[in-house]
Amino acid sequence: MASTTTKLSVTSRSAAGSRAARRLRRKGRVLGVLYGGGEEAIGFDADARELRMALAGSGAVLDLSVDGGKPTPVVLKEAQRHPVRGETVHVDLLRVNLKEAITAVVALELIGADDAPGVKEGGILEQITRELNVEALPTSIPESIPHDVSGMQIGETVVLSEISAPEGVTLLDDLEETVVATLSPPRLQSEVEEEIESETEVVGESGADGDGGSEDSSDGE
Repeated sequence: MASTTTKLSVTSRSAAGSRAARRLRRKGRVLGVLYGGGEEAIGFDADARELRMALAGSGAVLDLSVDGGKPTPVVLKEAQRHPVRGETVHVDLLRVNLKEAITAVVALELIGADDAPGVKEGGILEQITRELNVEALPTSIPESIPHDVSGMQIGETVVLSEISAPEGVTLLDDLEETVVATLSPPRLQSEVEEEIESETEVVGESGADGDGGSEDSSDGE
């Protein structure tokens, strides 16, 4: 579960513009915005390494201190990453009341896939839903929600109603309509490949006929 023991100190930032942002990033700083809680938004920058360690646990509640001030509990709402290097370049942090429930997105982790009878028989296990929308107190938001699929057979489908949420956590997505995972027969994959090969052959034959007709027309001229 989340904890308020993780502390993070940041520096308020008033300078705007891409030039100032690039300068800070070159110094190993990550830009961010703190908002919510009925207070005005504050721009800040944080040490990249310290921020990475503080956010190591997904859904973690942080004790955030701005310019050495009194810590306030916050949660990560969004993180933007560099498209190539994958490093965090910007974060949005939200002030929270530890006694009031909030909504969050939590990773869904399927465990025991290799032991599933259907997988051992060559079936294809596909995870359809990887993230869940949940509601809970900030300190009760889990890092992830596991679900054991070690008993899945070929042809079975898992829906959200079969997922057990931790105590105090409410799943917000449609319990019966949200498909979590499917285990398909291996023959379906073979049929798809055969269909692709068949379509390719038809296209090839069609192209050959078209070329021949063009040459005949040219000879007639």
